[in-house]
Amino acid sequence: MPTINQVASKIIKEQELVIGPLAWSEARKVTGLSVIDLQAGTVTLGSGDPKIVVDQLVGRYERLFGRASHEVCREAVATLVATMSPAEVPSSLR
Repeated sequence: MPTINQVASKIIKEQELVIGPLAWSEARKVTGLSVIDLQAGTVTLGSGDPKIVVDQLVGRYERLFGRASHEVCREAVATLVATMSPAEVPSSLR
């Protein structure tokens, strides 16, 4: 699985710990993100720029639950982002 897909999956899983199944419902509303296997927590980022899709995912959670939700996203993927080049990192996670 590409790292950017792992980033999206990890964000959703962390949000699920905080808000429950609503995290997956909200993720499904993001254009360009498809849930492949809910049990395994796998997603794929389809058409368009995957960085923008991740930014939209983070933004969706932040609009619903505030700045703390944004920080949950950033902390959840800190180790994954550290392995990515700066050009690959979505702006919401910098």
